[in-house]
Amino acid sequence: MKTSTAQNVFRILLVLFMFYAGVSHLTFNRIDFQAQVPDWIPFFSKDLVVILSGIVEITLALGLAFWKSKRIHFGWALAIFFILIFPGNISQYLESRDAFGALNSDKARLIRLFFQPVLIAWALWSSGAWQNWRAK
Repeated sequence: MKTSTAQNVFRILLVLFMFYAGVSHLTFNRIDFQAQVPDWIPFFSKDLVVILSGIVEITLALGLAFWKSKRIHFGWALAIFFILIFPGNISQYLESRDAFGALNSDKARLIRLFFQPVLIAWALWSSGAWQNWRAK
């Protein structure tokens, strides 16, 4: 499915955002991201969850950027990823866990929750996944 110039620009912005987030999971923001991992996640340490999610983010970013024939699939995968990590964001809000300097109040953590649907829509629209699904 052909995507517009606007979709491509926003897709590349999303790719850059996700690649940066993935690298930051593995390096300088590792401890801050652990604040988002709920205590009820079984079997894995918070650090391992952060590392694995960083690897997933980098993989999704690279796939969305460079694997044109599977771009729609990567768009759906990224949207699903955003849905899967949402409970961690809710947990961070409910447990009042600070992170990243900016998420240091219940108000800031609550406002952040409203951006998750935006990220989901961004992934689906910019990849052409939503357009492809509607065409079918």
